[in-house]
Amino acid sequence: MVVCDICGQALSSEAAVRRHAQHAPPGRQPRCPLCGAAAPGCDELRRHIEAAHPALPDAPRPELAVGPPECPFCGEVAGQELEAHVRTRHRHLLGAPGTDTGNDEQLYECPMCSLTCTDIQILEEHVDLHLEEHNFSEDGNIRDLELAQQLQTEEDERQRSEEDKREREEFKKLQRQYGLDNSGGYKQQYLKNMEKEVDRGSMQPFEYHKRKAEMMECLAFGIDDGKTKTSGVIEALCKYYQNDNKDVRRVWLSTGVDHFHSSVGDRGWGCGYRNFQMLLSSLLQNSLYNDCLRDTALIPSIPKIQSMIEDAWREGFDPHGASHFNNRLRGSKAWIGACEIYSLLTSLRIKCQIIDFHKPTGAMGTHPRLFEWVLHYYSTDNEGGAKVVCTSKPPIYLQHQGHSRTVIGIEEKKNKTLCLLLFDPGCPSQEMQKLLKQTSDGTSLKLLRKFLGSLKEKQYQIVAVGGVLSLEEKAARCCASQVLTSEKIP
Repeated sequence: MVVCDICGQALSSEAAVRRHAQHAPPGRQPRCPLCGAAAPGCDELRRHIEAAHPALPDAPRPELAVGPPECPFCGEVAGQELEAHVRTRHRHLLGAPGTDTGNDEQLYECPMCSLTCTDIQILEEHVDLHLEEHNFSEDGNIRDLELAQQLQTEEDERQRSEEDKREREEFKKLQRQYGLDNSGGYKQQYLKNMEKEVDRGSMQPFEYHKRKAEMMECLAFGIDDGKTKTSGVIEALCKYYQNDNKDVRRVWLSTGVDHFHSSVGDRGWGCGYRNFQMLLSSLLQNSLYNDCLRDTALIPSIPKIQSMIEDAWREGFDPHGASHFNNRLRGSKAWIGACEIYSLLTSLRIKCQIIDFHKPTGAMGTHPRLFEWVLHYYSTDNEGGAKVVCTSKPPIYLQHQGHSRTVIGIEEKKNKTLCLLLFDPGCPSQEMQKLLKQTSDGTSLKLLRKFLGSLKEKQYQIVAVGGVLSLEEKAARCCASQVLTSEKIP
């Protein structure tokens, strides 16, 4: 805004000041601050002051009242919306006759900026320019809003893309962790690890080809090569406990069971399969299960066990669990757990049950009820007073998050505390062999003993075998597995 130096009125531009100095619109004509005489323009007012009041050339000028802009037609305070107000309320007046200056010339004042025009068409064009500027400003605000919305949308899409990428990476990690990443199974891992040994020089090429041929033959027949097996541990333990009288009050042992540890083909994921081999080695020595296992005279290889679980799924056992593995285990490094062991045993008509210790029942996150259950399982066979009880009970499959082991017995100390005896697939044959020549101090038993404070996982599951199923009972359990599965689905 530019202020007239004569009357103090605020005008839009220097050009408006010059026009205002020559001709002021009616009602806005400047008046002399000394005598109040009106002048048609500021030039006339200046000449009036110089002629009528020559002794007071520096007389004060009237001050301009500053306030919100008012509509020149109705006097309503329009504020920043003056342009829109004029457009909507007084558009029809913009072409009204102008002001007669007394010199036979009509003047037309712009309602937006007080610019005086001598032609009504020029005034209309001038006002249209004001309105277009207003629209341009509004359009600019709209474009700014649209740009902000677009930027926000792009940012949201970027964040969603990054989140999806993280989820895919986490899912791939889980797939790799649980062997579901299509990276191959037992045979591929076995060959790859042997190739690494040849590259490092720890295996000769002829040994590589020999072991490869032996592995391929075993896989072709579906049997384990027995190279990770240790037999006779239960018998050695019976002799040790009979001669030891230090701190063990009583001990219960399962029937004979062979220990199997993970090989180069299943290291890192094969514990569930190895524990099944241990359990099966005990059942094969028990005539009660001869009819159930007539097609399984030898310990199957891991790929064969995978095929046997797939057969159980095809019979209808645990469809929900099967879908987790896409109904396929063979050729993968997929981890298995208690549900897969249960399905496989039941499909062979072997009666078993899953017991879930879903939360700790003792101090410091311990599971005393798990120990009590195992004691009850083994001690029901013999309530006599023998110190060493070699029961007819098969070993127990014990599962927790990330690992599984086999319970082969339980000790009761003289102070009444309990201690589980476990076979761990992660323990190599060289260590297990030490149990066969047990020393009097029993130091090798540290491999097997697990006290209450040693089992502090949040949850444990047990698969315990207890007899043979009839065909009708097998069918009923298969149906129950399907019903139970459907109840789990939300």
